[in-house]
Amino acid sequence: MNPIEQARSEMLGQMQQLRELSAAPIRPASPAPGGAAEPGFGNAFEDALRAVDAQQHQASQAMAAVDSGRSDDLAGAMVQSQQASVSFSALLQVRNKLATAFDQVMNMPL
Repeated sequence: MNPIEQARSEMLGQMQQLRELSAAPIRPASPAPGGAAEPGFGNAFEDALRAVDAQQHQASQAMAAVDSGRSDDLAGAMVQSQQASVSFSALLQVRNKLATAFDQVMNMPL
């Protein structure tokens, strides 16, 4: 199997895993077990993803508290919501840049 076919089969396997994971209910991310993670880009991106996820859950909880009357801090809830939105948008931009870079590498002539 040549490297392109191998990369394609690995990507298809990862897509299948993601498809299976997407069927599971959504819950807040928890830190990785074992304490400190190994340094690397994948771990840094995963940490950023977990941070954005935590921000979104905090914003959601703050908005739910305002909606239910448990909190009077509407401005704080709106600020948290906007921060989570900006963080998510930035994360999507990074993901899109990575996907574009991956496509460009895959389309390079050998």
